[in-house]
Amino acid sequence: MNAASYVSSLFDLTGHTGIITGASRGIGAGTAEVLARAGVHVYNYSRSKMEESVEGAEGKVLDLPGDVCDTDAFQKALEEVISREGQLDFLINNAGISGKYPAEEFPEERLDRILETDLKAPFLLSRMAYPYLKKSAYTGRIINIASMAAYMGFSGVMPYNMAKSGILGLTRGLAEEWKEDNVLVNAVSPGWIQTRLNEGFFRENPDRKAAALSKPMLKRFGESREIGYMILFLLSGASLYITGQDFAVDGGARSHGF
Repeated sequence: MNAASYVSSLFDLTGHTGIITGASRGIGAGTAEVLARAGVHVYNYSRSKMEESVEGAEGKVLDLPGDVCDTDAFQKALEEVISREGQLDFLINNAGISGKYPAEEFPEERLDRILETDLKAPFLLSRMAYPYLKKSAYTGRIINIASMAAYMGFSGVMPYNMAKSGILGLTRGLAEEWKEDNVLVNAVSPGWIQTRLNEGFFRENPDRKAAALSKPMLKRFGESREIGYMILFLLSGASLYITGQDFAVDGGARSHGF
């Protein structure tokens, strides 16, 4: 077997099927593109349709409308995937929201919504997907999108900090519980990624853009597809001995010295 064939055998995901929550734009859309081009049939479970076609992956990314907090809708989405594909090989818990207020003024209603979307929903959706994932012929995978906010203090977004820290606990706990059930559970913690949402934030807060760029060792923002590359690895045959872990894709921000 030559080098190209060997690498392809590890990372070609042709025939795999999975769901990404919130893949209509940003990190989710970038990941959907990477996976679709690797042969995956990707389903975008989101309140919004994909904002644009996925380059080089026509017909391999399909929309399933629904809110991650609506478990009835997600159950119907699962059943539709199984009806179409006959299998579910992975779930990527990507959808998330935030809000910016001082901790002492944070509206309780918004707090509840963030925790429900960013932490409770990944737990509920994971256990709903579990019966299908453990039957995967390729080894079932759950990948939770965490954040630098699980490790660093970010002011004004306390519920987001709390939820993303909880995602790491969820990842380790599910990995332990399902270690003998053909399901691997890992997390990815993105750094500052070049998305439309962040671009809008930085237009309104130009000082924060300079501060954010000072954090990564690599002195640039990441691209959505660079998160997708890590996820591709975690879904591939090269990661069968990895579970319960979190992987930072942050340009070295967490390790940056002073």
